Amino acid sequence: MRTITMIALATATATFNVAVAQPVQQTVNDWQDAFRQLEDEDWPSPNRERRATGAPGPDYWQQQVDYDIDIRLDEEARHLYGTETVTYTNNAPDTLDFLWFLLDQNRFRPDSMAVMTETVGGGGRSAGRAGGSFPDGISASAMRRRQMIEADGYGFNITGVTDADGEPMDFTIVDTLLRLDLDDDLNTGDSVTFTIEWDYRLVETQVIGGRAGWECFEETEDTGGDCIYQIAQWFPRAAVFSDYEGWHNKAFLGRGEFALEFGDYDVSIRVPQDFIVSATGVLQNPDEVLTEPQRDRLEEARTADEPVFIVTPAEARANERRGTRSMATWEFRAENVRDFAWAGSRKFIWDAVGVEQDGRGDAPDLVMAMSFYPNESEPLWSTFSTRAVEHTLDVYNEFAFPYPYPVAQSIAGPQGGMEYPMITFNGGSYGRPMVDDDGNLSYSLGSKRGLIGVIIHEIGHIYFPMVVNTDERQWTWMDEGINTFLQFQAEQQWEEGFRSRRGDPDLISAYMASSNQMPIMTQSDSIVQFGSNAYGKPATALVVLRETILGRELFDDAFRAYSERWRFRRPTPYDFFRTMEEVSGVDLDWFWRGWFYSTDHVDISLDRVIEGRFDTEDPAIESLLERADDTEFRENLTPQRNAAEGIVTYADRNPEVQDFYSANDPFTVTEREREAYESARERMEDWEAEILESGTRVYYLDFTNEGGVIMPIILEFTFADGTTDLVRIPAEVWRYDPRNVTWTYVTDRQVVSVELDPLRETADADRTDNYYPPRIEPSRLELYRSSSNPSSMMDDLDLRVTRDSVRTRPE
Repeated sequence: MRTITMIALATATATFNVAVAQPVQQTVNDWQDAFRQLEDEDWPSPNRERRATGAPGPDYWQQQVDYDIDIRLDEEARHLYGTETVTYTNNAPDTLDFLWFLLDQNRFRPDSMAVMTETVGGGGRSAGRAGGSFPDGISASAMRRRQMIEADGYGFNITGVTDADGEPMDFTIVDTLLRLDLDDDLNTGDSVTFTIEWDYRLVETQVIGGRAGWECFEETEDTGGDCIYQIAQWFPRAAVFSDYEGWHNKAFLGRGEFALEFGDYDVSIRVPQDFIVSATGVLQNPDEVLTEPQRDRLEEARTADEPVFIVTPAEARANERRGTRSMATWEFRAENVRDFAWAGSRKFIWDAVGVEQDGRGDAPDLVMAMSFYPNESEPLWSTFSTRAVEHTLDVYNEFAFPYPYPVAQSIAGPQGGMEYPMITFNGGSYGRPMVDDDGNLSYSLGSKRGLIGVIIHEIGHIYFPMVVNTDERQWTWMDEGINTFLQFQAEQQWEEGFRSRRGDPDLISAYMASSNQMPIMTQSDSIVQFGSNAYGKPATALVVLRETILGRELFDDAFRAYSERWRFRRPTPYDFFRTMEEVSGVDLDWFWRGWFYSTDHVDISLDRVIEGRFDTEDPAIESLLERADDTEFRENLTPQRNAAEGIVTYADRNPEVQDFYSANDPFTVTEREREAYESARERMEDWEAEILESGTRVYYLDFTNEGGVIMPIILEFTFADGTTDLVRIPAEVWRYDPRNVTWTYVTDRQVVSVELDPLRETADADRTDNYYPPRIEPSRLELYRSSSNPSSMMDDLDLRVTRDSVRTRPE
């Protein structure tokens, strides 16, 4: 009988338990099906609105809401006064007797749900009771914010709601929502028109927070003390009525952004005459608000090779004067958008360039990329902003669809990063250069990349969710995570060595292994580590899905299909999941479960590698191997020391106990052994003999899934001749046991080492168990003196270790 000789390179053991939800209680053992289909119990059933393929169904519908708005800015009081006429078209198969509208500014009322439910994070002294600890104090800025909310009267004042005949309509305000009662039922296919009048006080963004407001600058020799106004979530907006939820009327708590309906907008914005205004849509009256040179430059920019100043830095400085009493009205029109935002200031420099694109379908052939910013943001903004807009369009068009609108704008101001159709706010600390004592300007590499990154991110949001219209309040990852994935792609294509904050698998592993987290599929307002959970982890999941699970070609085809299918429609996560599976042809339920529905992490341990060699049964070959084994035994410690001390064995002292084997080499091949081998060889099939004589080596590799998330196993084998082999084992290797597997590798070369996940592509949280044989982990040690006795370094020495395997980035 032929046997397999097992030569262990080394030995290690590991055990663990993975908690995975099961549809049936296990009573005999703890077996788990990591490939159980999510369709069975977690995903909603397909219907005529949403198909099992992930595509919209034949009966898909959504509402249409059109707005005609007049808004006036009272600069001195920092107050907005508006009137909107709304035409609401009911495309739902339901009859409606009331409508819900969003009043997001009401979150700043002192009695709002958002303010009343604000909590304080942990830290400080132990409280000695349930709750654990309480803070030592409160910051001055937090106290100032609270006092301003209590005293300054923020929030919407609804001064009138009238129907098309001018008759008052009943309405009810519930926190950040307004319910408008209709006099007559609104049937399927019918429309209703009404007018809402309102006003509200603008918040100071850097004090109160929020997604819009104002920021004023100190007056200098070169610039005035004027302000920038970024105006968003500024008018009563129709809440969503959808096929899967009905009315989306969850209160706005500040984090979960918004879900809205598409419509057409005609907006008149009345501001001081010397303001420059940027807004969603296309300017309708340039002859009334721009000078002739500015209009000429705007036309020149359409075909220019680089950005052209529409409003020059010198003109912006000249505009910075106070006391203007005259007003001007800027008129904009936007078609098929889900929101409208605008910004205005005397301080704005304005540059623009035309970006050509493949205008297939209804997309324009030329998009105007534009930026608006103060002189305080120079030279960063004129160098990078509009170029970053242009680059974003190029990359996102390739991954998704051609940009569907005529303009794409980046605005500097108080808001650190926020998106609306055709316009984005990218201000805050981004792009403000440093000024030294001599007045020289400079900026850091971090400021440059921070500005480029935030512009890519916010412009990218015009695709997701401003066109692919996801519900940000319920599933934040569908816009933030998907967009961060695409931002990572665009950043990596901006310049070599761009250090992205999110997207690379190494950057998320520490968060995934932490305890203070929840599944990606968590409602926005309940997420604790928002940046990692809603941005970083889903973005990384898609990078892993593209690079490691599906490959670029399959992923890109499926992702483009999802983007095209749900362009100007409202997808759910299940539409995304189903589309990616249907188009790629790969079952991914195991992947969604591990990355999106659990708090498990990736940590696969390579426990042991055993080399198996076939027993050839040829005594001439096998005796040599047995002799080598015996020689290795004789080199052990005790035989060596016995020989060194001259110890004479019992057999040497007593020849009478010596026999045939003592007198002859036990590894000498006898004639009988040769004859036996020849006889056995004649009875072998040719293929059997070929296997035995081939010199094939069989390696058995033991793996443990320490983290719980099943993943493909990626291995790099290094051979004695210095060559390598990269092997990718599909995740289905875990189908019989999601915790422990043994896998076989066959080769004619001798393996000297194995590395798991050599390209660091799976977010493996602990790389110390990724090598066989184990290796010494390199770390950086910082040698420093004790602060209490700086003169004595060696008396109080501290070595701090930074481990690559647990490094992370701040949010």
